[in-house]
Amino acid sequence: MSVHDHPEEDGPEALTLADERKASHRRCALTREQGLPELMVRFVLSPGGIVVPDLDARLPGRGIWLSARRDVIEQARAKGVFSRAARAQVVVPEDLLSQVEAGLARRMIEVVGLARRAGQAVSGFVKAREWVTQRKAGVVVHAQDGSQEELERLLSGRRDTPVVDTLTSGDLAKVFGRERVVNVALAVGGLATRLCCENKRFTGVAQVRLPGSPDLSGGRV
Repeated sequence: MSVHDHPEEDGPEALTLADERKASHRRCALTREQGLPELMVRFVLSPGGIVVPDLDARLPGRGIWLSARRDVIEQARAKGVFSRAARAQVVVPEDLLSQVEAGLARRMIEVVGLARRAGQAVSGFVKAREWVTQRKAGVVVHAQDGSQEELERLLSGRRDTPVVDTLTSGDLAKVFGRERVVNVALAVGGLATRLCCENKRFTGVAQVRLPGSPDLSGGRV
């Protein structure tokens, strides 16, 4: 299906979940720009008409898609975009942005946890460095409160490795059951790609743009 064959072209901005799964791109209800669903944020209405973030894009109902940008979500709330897209009166929580930001942070931690349990993640400078030098690392997670000098040493000779540095050492420590974890490497594969996408969404919504944040292609900014 080409981008010109999407149901959004002639239908309403809000699509049913079945329709959305048939399309490869989504259209932002505010900017009208099309983008990959894994780099956007889907919203649905609760039975009471409350706008709810659907970060996994699995909840039933008519989806309202927005670009994963703080200014876009803020404008959509202020300009009544949710009501127009749903063709109904809706309730938009004042803390909607906070809900999205917190949810995306949790999702990144969950991906790292999935990778650990699947044997696709290692922690600690030495192990992470081994994976980087052997090109086994699909992404490096360096704690937000870690040192830039240590990150530079970790990536020495492999500076094209994507880096996520929006999680804290405390976040990573909980995943690995340790007191403090600064460096983690995820193996090349689907979970590493997924973490890069989640980080891209988080940095857009949280307006965080740190030296190691991955861009659309998964590389460093």
